[in-house]
Amino acid sequence: MSTFTVPPLHREGWRFVGLFAVGAALLFWLWEPLGWLGVILTAWCAYFFRDPARVTPNRPGLIISPADGVVQMIQPAIPPAELGMDQRPLTRISIFMNVFDVHVNRAPVDGEVVALAYRPGKFVNAALDKASEHNERQSIHLRARDGLDICVVQIAGLVARRIKCELSAGRNVRAGERFGLIRFGSRVDVYLPDGIAPLACVGQRAVAGETVLADLKSDESARLGETR
Repeated sequence: MSTFTVPPLHREGWRFVGLFAVGAALLFWLWEPLGWLGVILTAWCAYFFRDPARVTPNRPGLIISPADGVVQMIQPAIPPAELGMDQRPLTRISIFMNVFDVHVNRAPVDGEVVALAYRPGKFVNAALDKASEHNERQSIHLRARDGLDICVVQIAGLVARRIKCELSAGRNVRAGERFGLIRFGSRVDVYLPDGIAPLACVGQRAVAGETVLADLKSDESARLGETR
């Protein structure tokens, strides 16, 4: 028999929920119908900052999705120049998060943080291809335990105005480990190592910490998918 449980709140969300709750109380004081609208918005805020547990596959070599959302694009692209990585095109998987998705980001592999680079920018729709180049972003260079390099980029979106990354250079991370979040609606790009084919498909819904995007130990070609 399954039981419903309320997922915990990410610590970044408590102050926002508190502010929304105070606002709801003020609206009740002004006019009761507005107060109930405030209650709904407070509940939505708590829902946005939810941080559910995830079951992460722990076989070495797997690249796990760092974000919840829809795989928007899979295409060749050059990693962010500010990381100092080789400027050859790599396969980039772009995952778009809408305001109803979980926004806690998780490490895609076991490995070491080689470098971090923040770059300010615009706030165009994160679903657009140009968002990878022009939007505010936090880039992360990871080195998996087998020595292959992976790049993860947190990208601000149309309504996202805050990227939070808790990593530091030299830190070791485990696949599925929480490392930050973006509020409120955004995108995360994953650049695969050269020669590694994606196992995810465009249009597929990814789950942070659970969905396998690629396998460093596989020689399988890129997968194709269709809506059924």
